[in-house]
Amino acid sequence: MAAPIHKTADKPDLVYRLEDKPPFANALLSAVTHLLAIFVPMITPALIVGGALKLPPEMTAYLVSMAMVASGIGTYLQVNRFGPVGSGLLSIQSVNFSFVGVMISLGLGMQEQGLDEHAMVSALLGVAFVGAFLVAGSAWLLPYLKKVITPTVSGVVVMMIGLSLISVAITEFGGGFAALGNGTFGSWHHIALAAFVLLVVLFFNALKNPLLRMSGIAVGMIAGYIVALFLGMVDFSVLEDLPVITVPVPFKYGFDFQWVPFLVAGLVYLLSIFEAVGDLTATAMVSGEPYEGDEFQQRLRGGVLADGLVSVIATALGSLPLTTFAQNNGVIQMTGVASRHVGKYIAAILVLLGLFPIVGRAFTTIPSPVIGGAMVLMFGLIAIAGVRIIMTNGINRREAVIAATSIGLGLGVSFKPEVFALLPVKELFQNPICMGGVAALVMNLVMPRDTGAKVYLSDELES
Repeated sequence: MAAPIHKTADKPDLVYRLEDKPPFANALLSAVTHLLAIFVPMITPALIVGGALKLPPEMTAYLVSMAMVASGIGTYLQVNRFGPVGSGLLSIQSVNFSFVGVMISLGLGMQEQGLDEHAMVSALLGVAFVGAFLVAGSAWLLPYLKKVITPTVSGVVVMMIGLSLISVAITEFGGGFAALGNGTFGSWHHIALAAFVLLVVLFFNALKNPLLRMSGIAVGMIAGYIVALFLGMVDFSVLEDLPVITVPVPFKYGFDFQWVPFLVAGLVYLLSIFEAVGDLTATAMVSGEPYEGDEFQQRLRGGVLADGLVSVIATALGSLPLTTFAQNNGVIQMTGVASRHVGKYIAAILVLLGLFPIVGRAFTTIPSPVIGGAMVLMFGLIAIAGVRIIMTNGINRREAVIAATSIGLGLGVSFKPEVFALLPVKELFQNPICMGGVAALVMNLVMPRDTGAKVYLSDELES
């Protein structure tokens, strides 16, 4: 009987391989480099959700602090591989951007029902807490899920996530939700500041140096924050009378569960599984480890299981759900450091930062235009990532019809959500991400397969 084949990436130029233990100074420097790549995407989702749902500064700050604490705990679980839990790779956990639009949409609906901030956050985190068990349980169902959730289905959902978030980004660009209320939305100083941030980010993204490109969003937001300081747009009053330490409190705002929001969040959770699979595969490849075979399948199962359990911990503490991040794969390639032991330093730094309330509260002082200037590009890139997923294996007539119909329904709902107001679980169909995803999933199951050769969309249009 032939021995099983284990595909391994071409030997990358690594300074420290997976099991190597770098000296303290080298490990700390590498950890800081990873943090530069993930820090802004880690804290921004809580800031956007807090601003869109008009949460008090202390609640938004707590979401930010717990995002850092949970990311540290999750990263530690991933890199150490406790039994079946964890990939054992340098896999960094951070807040899942896919849930930003869903949380905002569900939260606004709850506010319309009369829920106050505490009840709304309790329900949102309760739904996310229960949904995280879907990810943990799916770790053993990956081969079956791949047959149902194809690149077309997952690509449509990712694309709808990006497109639905762009409206949030452009609102922040014009001054944010507070500016909408006080009549300053779209004023010159808001637009100029956001445009400045966007230009700085674009400039850094055009540079050849990989580290500078990866740091572009962070540098753009720092530059925008400095300009905002000189313009007097930063309010430091929220930093007064803060406790020294933030004590994580499980279910700080209580626990509530609602079925309809759970169905919406559940779909996004299922799609996040394949995001994690892709990120873990990329991490194995850039680390010079096998990316096929039994060993890799165990890593994959452990990584997805950790993804789910970490989101359980995160949402219980008061953070948005987490996922495995892809940004650090570029850092591994750039620095040549793939040692999982570096993840322990990253985890410790994140937990320490999250325990000091002044850190989380300081991020709430970032003006909305600074966030919006960076997020317009970031959310647009998410939509483009969805297009790339759809085009992974080419696209024939069947896939084109599924994608076009699903995106049309999803975007249509975002413009006119009342169109499905007469349906029984209308909230399920009034969410553009859920509408597009469900449509793609159902059509993928019922439409007959096209056995012809795959062609690209341009060929379809020409025919």
